[in-house]
Amino acid sequence: MAYIEKLYRTNFLEYASYVIKDRAIPHLDDGLKPVQRRLLHCLFEMDDGMFHKVANVVGRCMQYHPHGDASIYEALVVLANKHILLDTQGNFGNIFTGDPASAARYIECRILPLAKRLLYNPKITTFENSYDDRKQEPVTFPAKIPLVLVLGVEGIAVGMSTRILPHNFIEVMRALAAAIRGKKFQLYPDFPTGGDMDVSGYEDGSGKVLVRARLDASDPKRIVVRELPYGCTTKSLIASIEAAARKGTIKIAGISDFTTDKVEIEIRLQRGTYAEDVVDVLYAFTDCEVSIPVNLLVIKDNNPVEMTVTEVIEYHAKKLVAILKAELLLEQTELLDRLHMRTLEQIFVEERIYKNI
Repeated sequence: MAYIEKLYRTNFLEYASYVIKDRAIPHLDDGLKPVQRRLLHCLFEMDDGMFHKVANVVGRCMQYHPHGDASIYEALVVLANKHILLDTQGNFGNIFTGDPASAARYIECRILPLAKRLLYNPKITTFENSYDDRKQEPVTFPAKIPLVLVLGVEGIAVGMSTRILPHNFIEVMRALAAAIRGKKFQLYPDFPTGGDMDVSGYEDGSGKVLVRARLDASDPKRIVVRELPYGCTTKSLIASIEAAARKGTIKIAGISDFTTDKVEIEIRLQRGTYAEDVVDVLYAFTDCEVSIPVNLLVIKDNNPVEMTVTEVIEYHAKKLVAILKAELLLEQTELLDRLHMRTLEQIFVEERIYKNI
C-alpha cells in the first residue's frame, strides 16, 4: 500500500510539474508558453519574407511540440490575433463576434520584422534538445520587452492558474524606459475589444478590474453597443441580454448584430421604455459589465512565481541591459575577428607572401 501511495504521489508531482512548466504557465523571460515559443522558432527557421500556409507551419512545429496539430493551430490563431508578432493573410476569425478562423490549409502567416528585432538572436540564445532529441529548440528567447504583459495570457495548471491581462505596447515601452532611468511608472491593462475600465481594485496585477461595454444611448428608443468588455463576444453578450429579457429584468423589442470590423449591437426598446432607464439595468444584469480577476503567475528560475506588474517591468529593465550588453560584446568579437582577417590579408599582400607559396 505504501508503495502504491508513493507511486501515485511521484507520478502526480511529475505530471503537475510538467503541466505547470511545459504547458500552461508562460515564462517570465520571453512571456511565452512552450507551444508559442516553438511556433515562433519554426517561423524564424522558415522565414524568407513570404507567407507560409498555416498547415505547413503546424506540421513543422510538430517536430518540436508533442501534443498534436489541433493545439498548435489554435495557439497560432490566438497569437496571430494579437497583431504584434505575426502578419496574416486570410480569415483568422473575429475577436468581436467569436467566429472561428478558417481551416489551416486556407490561411497563411509569416513572422513580422518587429518579432525578429525583439526576440531573434540565435548567437546569444540557449538551446536544448527537443522531446525526441532530434532537434534543438530555444529554452527561452532573449526578449527585449516584457511580452507577458503585452500579449496577456490565461492558463490553468494543476493547483494553480494564471490570468495576465494585455497592456498597451507603447505604454509598456514607456514604463520600461522609466524603469531603466530609475523613475516611477504606473501601468494598467488595455483591451483590443475596447470598453471602459475601473482599475481601483487592480492592485498592480494581482486584484481585479471591472470592465463595461461602451453604450450609445443618444437615441431614446434604442441602445447601441459600440465596444465590448474584455473576454466577451457579441454572441455571448447578446445571449446574456436575451436571458435577462426572458426573466423580465429588462424590456426590449428586439436585438440585432451588425458587427463587422467594428462592434455594433442594436438593442430596440419596447414602447414606454427609454434608453436612459435601461442603461444601468444592462450594466447590472447582463455581461455589459464584467469583473475580471487577475493573477500574475509566471515561470521564473524554473519555478512558478506570483509577481506584480512593477516587478515584471523592473526585471525586464535589468534583462534588457544585459541582452544589449551581450549583443554589443558579440558584435565586438565579430568585428575583431574581421579586423584580424583583414590584417592577415594585408600582410599577405604587402609582404608578397604569395610569391613564396
